Amino acid sequence: MYKQLAIMEEDSEQQIPSSPTYEKPANNGESALIPEEGQQPVYGALPENNPKTSTSQTYFEEQVPIPEQENYNFSFRKLWAFTGPGFLMSIAYLDPGNIESDLQSGFVAEFQLLWVLMFATILGLLLQRLSARLGVVTGMHLAEICYREYPLVPRIILWLMVEVAIIGSDMQEVIGTAIAFFLLSNGKIPLYAGVLITITDTFVFLFLDKYGLRKLEAFFAMLILTMAVTFTYEYIVVKPDQVELLRGLFIPGCSACKGNKQAVLQAVGIIGAIIMPHNLYLHSALVKSREIDRGKKEAVKEANKYYLIEASIALFISFLINLFVVSVFAEGLHSDNNKTSAEIHEKCIENNIAQADVFPANGSDIPDIDIYKGGVFLGCEFGAAALYIWAIGILASGQSSTMTGTYAGQFAMEGFLNLKWSRWRRILLTRSIAICPTLIIAVFSGIDNLTGMNDILNVVMSLQLPFALIPVLTFTSMGSLMQDFQNGIVNKVICGILAVVVIAINMFFVFTYIPELPSHWALYTFIGIILVLYLVYIGYLASICLVALGVPYANRIPWIKSSPPYEIESRFVNGNDDIDLAISK
Repeated sequence: MYKQLAIMEEDSEQQIPSSPTYEKPANNGESALIPEEGQQPVYGALPENNPKTSTSQTYFEEQVPIPEQENYNFSFRKLWAFTGPGFLMSIAYLDPGNIESDLQSGFVAEFQLLWVLMFATILGLLLQRLSARLGVVTGMHLAEICYREYPLVPRIILWLMVEVAIIGSDMQEVIGTAIAFFLLSNGKIPLYAGVLITITDTFVFLFLDKYGLRKLEAFFAMLILTMAVTFTYEYIVVKPDQVELLRGLFIPGCSACKGNKQAVLQAVGIIGAIIMPHNLYLHSALVKSREIDRGKKEAVKEANKYYLIEASIALFISFLINLFVVSVFAEGLHSDNNKTSAEIHEKCIENNIAQADVFPANGSDIPDIDIYKGGVFLGCEFGAAALYIWAIGILASGQSSTMTGTYAGQFAMEGFLNLKWSRWRRILLTRSIAICPTLIIAVFSGIDNLTGMNDILNVVMSLQLPFALIPVLTFTSMGSLMQDFQNGIVNKVICGILAVVVIAINMFFVFTYIPELPSHWALYTFIGIILVLYLVYIGYLASICLVALGVPYANRIPWIKSSPPYEIESRFVNGNDDIDLAISK
């Protein structure tokens, strides 16, 4: 199947041209692939040959111009021009699922898992860097390259997995928004009404980009600022122990995890909550919103540099917000503080908190915590203002995340299927799929089961992560796609290890949750079949990745070696033949 790196399909009008390539007018006026000596590469297919790189295909109706300068030295003006995509990407690190993971981390392990949060964020930055670089260098986003590189059936399966991740994330955002409305209204807006409100407000907010891309990015920045202000306020009010915070951040370890299954699950679940699979597809598309001269290697290199700086700043801010949430509940609700449910109930009565019954008056230990109980606890301990400010932060989190999730879904559908849907249809489809089960639970089960869904959805996110991680590692390691910007050995090793760790974590989750399921042979048989198919498909993607990584003898894998390749046209990189990867369909 795979014999060389990148692919040329014959007579396919919808096929995305190979990218990047060298283009030079031949004597007969046609393009030639062989460059003259000293000729520079053109990164990304030329706009006139590849509609996928046009402005209209970035889903935004404009591109932000980059200020021209005589040299490529660092410039704050240019950094400002490139600022935007990284902050939109960082919103996925602040969605309601992450916030709930943060508060549970503090609740079950105090400050001891902060180092896991930090390393997960650093690994997330590494993957986002690869995703952004892929979009900058090729002029195509990850889903478009999957359409170009993978055969039909694997591509459709990959698209379905991405859609599952998007819908799962969407459900978390709907839950968070509904709970925020419930808290802000003191229960006067029921959960099902909050769920329904998310349909209309998403339509309204998503049409903001009609007023200009920079205004849309400013709106998202305002939502991030809202989260930063609200959660910083909670942090200042609670006053966590700074020494314990620093110890948890820089000294790896977790004494609370010994004999504590919940703490162990929380530790490994942080990776699934922090690194969102669909976010890699989103970031590779968002970087297309800037005008980059891919005819100049230095311009491409400069764009990669500024996007890395911007993404680093954005993820640092998101990390601080996550750290504040963990610290608030590590200080206030961890079991070592010996707070009982009855004590918190008394505080609720003192501060006239209407939701005092969340903590039973005759209760002792606090069995669990979620974003709803967390808000009530803050109101009981620190006054109603803390509750309302928490709810505003959750509302900003849910609203911003649901909008970026819809963008990710649009990019995935356009890229994987080469299908263009109007925006309202796309929103209606994904929002309906996310809302239906959420609405049913909100109407018939209540808030406890609704908030409990976040744990399951975080596991779903973790299970879908290989379907973004492996493709982005594969394509950024291809010399034909990335040329001088392909992954070095360090990136290949780190990302390869991360892929193995993520798959191992997924298996840990599966074998941890199976015993908790109803004991029935039919259910176990069904789970076994799904698990085998899951591993087989990951093995298929991984085998392709091994060839791209240049692993010796990887091309001898039977299903790779025996499949007939497409016709390949030679490529040249730095004057040498570049091995290309061909895919049979």
